[in-house]
Amino acid sequence: MGDTQHCLVPNCSNKPYAPAGTGVACKEHFLDFLKWRRKRGAQMFSKYAAMTMPERDVVATEWVKAVAVE
Repeated sequence: MGDTQHCLVPNCSNKPYAPAGTGVACKEHFLDFLKWRRKRGAQMFSKYAAMTMPERDVVATEWVKAVAVE
């Protein structure tokens, strides 16, 4: 990952870790993203895997709205 990438969550300055849609999340927020998807139902993992990147971006954007940065 390049130095210009940063976590999708606003005001988060942690190092990029893993993809969330076409963007990336830091390790803490990526794990929160996985938990959030799991809470939405077990089938969400299968559905997410079959989504296109633009569809995944919509899901990631929805998640970012639900995240509170401390």
